[in-house]
Amino acid sequence: MNSIKVAIYERADELPELSGDNFFHSPQMMRLCQQTPRQKPLMAVATAADGQVVGHLLGITRYRVSWLPPYLYTHVRIYGNNHCDAQLFKLLMEALTERLNSHVLYIEVSNLTEKMFAYREMKQLGYFPVRWMNIHNSLHSRTPEERITARQKHRIELAQRRGAVTKEVETDDEFQAFSRLMHRHNLLKPRRYIPADNFFKGMMQEGHGKIFITLARERVIGCAVCAYSEGDAYLWYSASLRKSYIPYHPNAVTFWHTICDAHERGYNHIRFLDVGLPFRHNPYRDFIMRFGGKEVSTYRWFRISIRWVNRIAAWLWRE
Repeated sequence: MNSIKVAIYERADELPELSGDNFFHSPQMMRLCQQTPRQKPLMAVATAADGQVVGHLLGITRYRVSWLPPYLYTHVRIYGNNHCDAQLFKLLMEALTERLNSHVLYIEVSNLTEKMFAYREMKQLGYFPVRWMNIHNSLHSRTPEERITARQKHRIELAQRRGAVTKEVETDDEFQAFSRLMHRHNLLKPRRYIPADNFFKGMMQEGHGKIFITLARERVIGCAVCAYSEGDAYLWYSASLRKSYIPYHPNAVTFWHTICDAHERGYNHIRFLDVGLPFRHNPYRDFIMRFGGKEVSTYRWFRISIRWVNRIAAWLWRE
């Protein structure tokens, strides 16, 4: 590892040639973030002595501003380890941490391949783990119809008979209706970050994702954003008028269509991002499990730039 050098790139057009199909660490993702307001990507690239690229990680700085509730800060998200082993991952994370730590409030790393992956290495870099939940549905061994609970399937069929229809976003009007619902739904959720519209448009146009909307009475009552990477589908963002349109079960109908679409297109799994903390009572987790998914306990790693706050947080979340 001593012969491996790590460089940080701020622009996608300056990157060396990178291999792999992981969308969350791709030049395409970096380019999308560059073009999106309130996002700034940094790619850490590791090269061997002969100049060959041996690994890379993308960190996305997000600028958070709101009047209600009032807040202003920046944080970094890193999705997964992009097939790096623990030692290589540590080198890349060390470079990103050194570059970013004094400029952001905190760094967050999620969706690592295994619960204990790089546990010691992340601790050495000053990160602390928080127990989290991951849920995924296998789409290759059994059909979605064989996995969903009978009660959930009945709700969806009843909502569809009442007029709920889910489709892929195709027109500008449909996209604007999706955007309004997404931002309205997350307005009072300070931790939930929603990118600007051009990020979603770019993801659709480049074929890296789709947006689905559910309509009832000619109004959009549910939506979901699905990204695709390395043979898997990722349900990334979602919103609905769940309480206003209870008979139409907008969340269930939208998720069901997204799952079935991924199955029809031959994806191996659909993975639900940001399921949340492993509380005993977690309505969102329980809702997703009705589609027949597999629940996996994992860690999400954090590092707060204010040292004494980071030490307190690490103590509070100690195991």
